[in-house]
Amino acid sequence: MLPMENEEFIRELSRRHPHRAKIMPEQSALLVVDMQEHFRPLAGQILPRLVKLIYACRQHDLPVIYSQHGHGSRQNEGGMLLQWWGSLIMCGTFEAQLMPEIVPLAGEKVVAKNRYSAFYGTDLESHLHKQGIKDLIIGGVMTNLCCETTARDAFVRDFRVFFLADGTATATEELHRATLSNLAFGFAYLVTCEQVMRILGG
Repeated sequence: MLPMENEEFIRELSRRHPHRAKIMPEQSALLVVDMQEHFRPLAGQILPRLVKLIYACRQHDLPVIYSQHGHGSRQNEGGMLLQWWGSLIMCGTFEAQLMPEIVPLAGEKVVAKNRYSAFYGTDLESHLHKQGIKDLIIGGVMTNLCCETTARDAFVRDFRVFFLADGTATATEELHRATLSNLAFGFAYLVTCEQVMRILGG
């Protein structure tokens, strides 16, 4: 579970932004964002919770989708990301690999992306529509970059977004909390991994 101060922070956000919705498993999918070796130093704390949640989703036939960030060798492949960060996660490298703890099963979709949002330049939206998905549960890394941008993009595409407050991670607690505040205000329902597993268990 989250440290007590984080639990209290989330409860306070819920009091200030009283949007409520219940996840409907029959129309839901879990999107696991960029759980790749490059981000292992950030993701270590959330990895065990996400592994348990992925297993629970599989047990209850809730689709699990993974995004995998990477860039090819074409000039300008990275666009502003390269200008901003000075380096890229290159396809085919160890850093680009999904962590072996969450290797997708046969039939589970992997979305290859090269920008923050898992919707940008991918078939994620059409895939979700084809599967009848209306509720998107988002976890992974980084909270304030790829997870937040994907959550915002999902919202403007009229998906109900459930954001895993204890299933996302980033560089600092300050950045993590800022994203939770922003999303709770205008884009997403905050949930924990345990709450989602309880819902799946009935």
